Amino acid sequence: MAETLVGLRLAASAVPHPRGNRRPCAAVPAHHRLPQLRRGRLCARAAVTGAPEVDEDEAMSIDNLCSFFDLNVGKWNGVFYVQFDAHGRVQQEISTRLSASTYGEGDLISLMQSLYIKQGSSGITFADEEDPEPEWAEYKIKETNMFTVDKYQQIGFFPDQKAFALRYQTAGMLETVLRAGVLGDDDTGEESPKNLKLPSRKPSIVCENCIYSLDGNGRVRAFHIMDPKGVLDTLIVFHENQGTVLPLADSSSNDPEIPSNDRINALLGRWEGHSVTKRSGVYGATLDEADTVVLLEMDNNGQLIQDNISTKTGTSTTTTIHWTGVANNNLLQFDGGYEITLLPGGMYMGYPSDISKCIEQLDPFNLEFCWMESPGKRQRLVRTFDSAGLAVSSTYFIETKV
Repeated sequence: MAETLVGLRLAASAVPHPRGNRRPCAAVPAHHRLPQLRRGRLCARAAVTGAPEVDEDEAMSIDNLCSFFDLNVGKWNGVFYVQFDAHGRVQQEISTRLSASTYGEGDLISLMQSLYIKQGSSGITFADEEDPEPEWAEYKIKETNMFTVDKYQQIGFFPDQKAFALRYQTAGMLETVLRAGVLGDDDTGEESPKNLKLPSRKPSIVCENCIYSLDGNGRVRAFHIMDPKGVLDTLIVFHENQGTVLPLADSSSNDPEIPSNDRINALLGRWEGHSVTKRSGVYGATLDEADTVVLLEMDNNGQLIQDNISTKTGTSTTTTIHWTGVANNNLLQFDGGYEITLLPGGMYMGYPSDISKCIEQLDPFNLEFCWMESPGKRQRLVRTFDSAGLAVSSTYFIETKV
């Protein structure tokens, strides 16, 4: 991924732009500019190049890893939701099962996962033939261990809040689910099968944000896939439960011309809560905590107005950031190049409209996932990347509408 982003930087640098004062990359939502990033880009780089100063309790990396494994172990029944544009339209729903277990001890412990995908029915049918039993294709996910979560996946883990963020180098697993779940035995291995858009083979970023239910044993895993140019390629969601999986509300609504007012209305108002920011990696040092307020309104002209207020815990230091934007059905577009796609089930996903502009300006950027599991209460997970494409930190928010 870093190599791809270097390519983006070179491509961006070839575009002439005037000298003089320039604004920071607006693709980073202002209320997500974490304190260590507000002090400048060098701080973002230091977060991944220097040894973290952590308390002894924070440095229990094996304990953190085991907690992460314990959170994932078990049998998960799920539905794989795919939508390929920015308007929140669900294109495919594929049933999945995930089995996760551990082996080994101490530093050598590993997480093994097998994903089972309900295969799509064949386009060839015979008269008077009974519907066959569904077949399940198995996909073995690469094992996770101390080395992979730190070096490759750059984990951001919140054991108390039951949330985590991971990086992937390719979208191979997601492509396999699509091929097996949609094409099944009819898959001929074509690079671009008819009526099926596959994720980019060379994505610049594949990011997973996972949030667990506050009221049960379910979870949602949301994937941002950015194409080689740094523009949104695909948004994908796994909705999983260690039991029966209920369908997401309004997931069957596919008409982009019908505004989903319920989605935007659920976000409007005043939200108060708390945030925790942690450094990437199994050491997971806490960098910052803050009390937060988000006020989102829409005026009579349809313009979105958002104020983001953050007060660092234990201090009186308060930062207020003002945003404006517009709503285009299920797509919220904020001034400066940050977009939010409203999804069914009380979810949304945020991303820069063009990461290459951030790379050009050597600025960090964020990918966000929000799940409002019940009216008036939501969880958010924000993944912050530096200009080299390294995940330097993750921030978890828990907020209530007042």
